[in-house]
Amino acid sequence: MMTIAVEDWDAPDGAALRAAQRAELDARYDFADHEPGRTPSAEDIAVFVVARRKGRAVGCGALRLLEAGVAEIKRMYVVPEARGSGAAVAILRELEARAGRLGVGTLKLETGTAQPDAIRFYEREGYRRIDNFGPYQGESLSRCYGRDLAAAR
Repeated sequence: MMTIAVEDWDAPDGAALRAAQRAELDARYDFADHEPGRTPSAEDIAVFVVARRKGRAVGCGALRLLEAGVAEIKRMYVVPEARGSGAAVAILRELEARAGRLGVGTLKLETGTAQPDAIRFYEREGYRRIDNFGPYQGESLSRCYGRDLAAAR
C-alpha cells in the first residue's frame, strides 16, 4: 500500500530523496550546475509530499508558488526501483489536489532534454508544452510544461 503525506522539507527521508535525484541528474547532464534559477528551500516551498510504500520513502514532490493562482512543481522524483508502480502518478495527483486547495489554477514545471522519461510522463498525464518561463527562458536544455487544473476536472 502506498501513502502520500505532507512532510517537512528538511526531514531526513525527503532530503535523501532530493539528494538521490540530484545525483541522477548530475549523471544525466554530466555537469553539476544544471538547474537554472533559485534552488528550492524550506522558505519558498508551499507543500512538500513524500510517497511511502510499506513505510519506505520512494518518492517526493513539491509546490513553489510563483504568483497568484500559479505554482511550479519542484523536486518530483521516484526512486528507480519504484518506477512504474504508480508512485509518480500518486504524487502528481496529490500535488494537484493540494494546489487546488491553495487556490492555484495553473501548474507549471520544468524538466530537461536528458529526461525523456519525465517528458513522456508529464505529457501522458495531461501537461502540455509551454514557452520556457522565469529562470528557464533561453535555457536550451529546459523543457517547460503547464496544466490548467480547472480544465482538467
